[in-house]
Amino acid sequence: MDLKNQAGIFEFYKIILSRKYKFSDHEGVYFVTFAVVNWIDVFTRKEYRDIVVDSLNFCKKEKGLILFAWCLMSNHIHLIIQAEQGKFLSDILRDFKKFTSKTLLKAISGNKFESRKNWMMPIFRANGEANCNNEKFQFWQQDNHPIVLFTPRFIGQKLFYLHNNPVKAGIVDEPEEYIYSSARNYNGKTGLIDVDILELPISTIGFIRF
Repeated sequence: MDLKNQAGIFEFYKIILSRKYKFSDHEGVYFVTFAVVNWIDVFTRKEYRDIVVDSLNFCKKEKGLILFAWCLMSNHIHLIIQAEQGKFLSDILRDFKKFTSKTLLKAISGNKFESRKNWMMPIFRANGEANCNNEKFQFWQQDNHPIVLFTPRFIGQKLFYLHNNPVKAGIVDEPEEYIYSSARNYNGKTGLIDVDILELPISTIGFIRF
């Protein structure tokens, strides 16, 4: 490979890396991860998981979110998503995180059976007071770490990683056994959320949605 081609490849990957944590392509498909502050295991309770599920369903129906895959773990969530034409993922995720933050904080503080709130709420408050973007509390970590998925192979890797999270954590033996993810949808079963299944062509760059 000559120096000119090497320089071109270097510039290409430099652009990709510089855009790694930004929604630079408004029509792109993204792998997104965000976590609870201090990695607190909030979602060990069903009522908190259901708030996230309901909010994702709402964003699909009302906010223009295209959801290809998802997995909710005890303290973080993975998504493979896209915005409908004319919509912006940054706006959708901002509204999703804002609403779920308020709803989850209210649910935790008002849950008389939640013994953990005595130490969780001070952590949420401390994080909120340390961040000028918050009024009082902070539930989610600030970053979303969006990564654009630009090839079928990359999409396949992230799909496997996302759906294999509960298996790696020792929660289930098979991905489709975990109901708080889209693995069931990709195995021909009904999931908690309807998703747009990604068909991954072997030799064609891009993706097909059906």
